[in-house]
Amino acid sequence: MNELVVRRLLIDLDAPPARHWAGGDAFRTAFFNALSMSFPLGEQFFIDAVRDGVKALPPPARARFADEVRGFVGQEATHRHLHARFNAHLQQQGLANRWEARIGERVRALAGADVRHRVAITAATEHFTALFADHLLAHPRWLDGTEPRLRTLWLWHCAEESEHRSTAFDVYVALGGNLRWRRRWFRVVSAYFVTDLLRQTLANLWRDGTWWRASTWRSAASFLFGRDGLVRRGFGPWRAYLRADFHPGAGDAALAQRWLQRLAPSYTVVAPPEASRQTSELTVSAPRAAPQNG
Repeated sequence: MNELVVRRLLIDLDAPPARHWAGGDAFRTAFFNALSMSFPLGEQFFIDAVRDGVKALPPPARARFADEVRGFVGQEATHRHLHARFNAHLQQQGLANRWEARIGERVRALAGADVRHRVAITAATEHFTALFADHLLAHPRWLDGTEPRLRTLWLWHCAEESEHRSTAFDVYVALGGNLRWRRRWFRVVSAYFVTDLLRQTLANLWRDGTWWRASTWRSAASFLFGRDGLVRRGFGPWRAYLRADFHPGAGDAALAQRWLQRLAPSYTVVAPPEASRQTSELTVSAPRAAPQNG
């Protein structure tokens, strides 16, 4: 089992970000903003799915996952909280979050479904977030010129996504989830995730007035398809999820751990795993909202 701790990020999110906060680059800003728009509702779905999945396990397996899932829930709840605050600034800038409404419709459609399906969807989406996280941690130059508090927000979030990348996958396996449905849901999630991310990014660019600038599409081509492009570098890791012997933990976690060490002055640990070992019952809950200074 992975030992996951909950960290409170010590940054100020009260001040609104610049319109092109990602190093002055319109495309990267629109892309990151689109991702952030999916996080509050999407990560609540992940929390609910994993928590319900573990509750459906027999008591010995439930106890085995208890500490890890507490950490997973705490980390995801903190991400949800901070990105909701960040997204409030985007709304003030006039950006409309259309992705969240689509997520809400799909969550409602899954109400009452076998918990294994919801956990499989979570595991598949977590693979996407871990894939993006690893790419950004390996190529932090995509955040060059970004103000320190927002650079910290994204690198910290990426490091924690990489850190808990195996949790939903392991719960799915423990529930008896099979390879056929793992692959099926991954293909469905891939289609929806890529389409929704593209649609929201384009909507952000349209509202920003930078849709027609040549510099926007030069940046898009470099960021997605250049030498260190997300699509070019990410296709292999994406495809790996379809292998029968795939496991998220097979990846190298050293990069995320190095970033967490570098960012250590920017956060405090809220809930060490040791604090939750007094009981074998799973009683996970989201952490209290962070104070206004982040």
